[in-house]
Amino acid sequence: MFESLGDRLQNALHKIKGYGKITEDNISDMMREIRLALLEADVNYKVVKEFTTIVKEKALGEEVASSINPGDLFVKIVKDELVELLGGENSSLNVKGNPASLMLVGLQGSGKTTTIAKLANYLRKKEAKKPLLVACDVYRPAAIDQLKQLGKQLNIEVYEEGKKDPVDIVKNARFYAKENGFDYILIDTAGRLHIDEELMNELIRINEEIKPEEVLLVIDSMMGQDAINVITGFNEKLPLTGVILTKLDGDTRGGVALSVRHLTNIPIKFVGTSEKLDGLDFFDPERTAGRILGMGDIVALVEKATEAIDEKEAEKTAKRMQQGKFDLEDFLSTMKQMKKLGPLENLIKMLPNAKKMGLTDVKIDPKQIAHIEAIVLSMTPKERRNPDIIKASRKTRIANGSGTSVQEVNKLLQQFDQMKKMMKYVSNGNMKLPF
Repeated sequence: MFESLGDRLQNALHKIKGYGKITEDNISDMMREIRLALLEADVNYKVVKEFTTIVKEKALGEEVASSINPGDLFVKIVKDELVELLGGENSSLNVKGNPASLMLVGLQGSGKTTTIAKLANYLRKKEAKKPLLVACDVYRPAAIDQLKQLGKQLNIEVYEEGKKDPVDIVKNARFYAKENGFDYILIDTAGRLHIDEELMNELIRINEEIKPEEVLLVIDSMMGQDAINVITGFNEKLPLTGVILTKLDGDTRGGVALSVRHLTNIPIKFVGTSEKLDGLDFFDPERTAGRILGMGDIVALVEKATEAIDEKEAEKTAKRMQQGKFDLEDFLSTMKQMKKLGPLENLIKMLPNAKKMGLTDVKIDPKQIAHIEAIVLSMTPKERRNPDIIKASRKTRIANGSGTSVQEVNKLLQQFDQMKKMMKYVSNGNMKLPF
């Protein structure tokens, strides 16, 4: 997300890092590039004007200590103002009820039903709590079936009563949740093609009946600045507590994220980062600003690794590396764990200075990874444990069994041998690699 905006801002900021002093003259071109970058990212014009004015005033008015590079100071000012624009501090969920009620609202096509399933999955994994999905979209064909299907995939219970009055469904669902030890009820309400009285009246009735801890508006980020009007329209009728932006992974501009809080005062609480049911992230202004400016997001990388990687398996592999016993079975196990982290290109982008190091253009073909896995799986357990025994006839058999060539098998064995040497040297405290 924010790829094009990030590239433009990073290119602009790179130029000022070479300046010995920030002046009215050398900052003007810089501010023009930043202004264009934000406008092209579909950030609201009023927001852009205020942002660039504040950054310029702070940059020119800042006393620069002799130990601070003026360019670094300017980058810090831009980052701090981006953080403010994105909402400043984190805005956590209010989940104090027993059970806590979270109502999701939005227009049709915003991805509301999928998002509520993602949110239930997030709460269960991150908070170790028990969520109940409540089907209150009684108008859209197959909406209830869609929610039930998502619940089945996640092994999360769905409460539904068919096409009854949504207010009654919610009342009964809350009673059911209390009786059965659920921590949260997540209410999937009906969407419409536009904001209308009938929809709003129903939502108002649900809100008055259960007084949910959270009323979250799901917005398609690809709507651009129209999203502001939708947020304002809903907020006039309902006490919105937050926004969830969907499809931010598909919208490289992301301007709506930079406009929402400033123009509506409604915080962004979550963002959709992929179509998968674990593709929902808590929105952190500080970390998001860092990613936009190419500073990486090590915290998110560590969180992903913690969730995906089996700690005991990782410890076992690490010990084998230190003992010089790392073999192709360990390699295969490591590959499987890495695949759980998602596309490697996305992980690389979380590293600080990934763009400067030329890593953001790295494309890792999933087919190539599949070929490597197929080659290792075509080996016998004995061959995986003792790669040195793999000679000509064995290589031919492995290539045939994996649908690859002998050259590819040779390449993998050479790469594995290099990796094994590198791991042995590094684990022994050596800094200089053996090749």
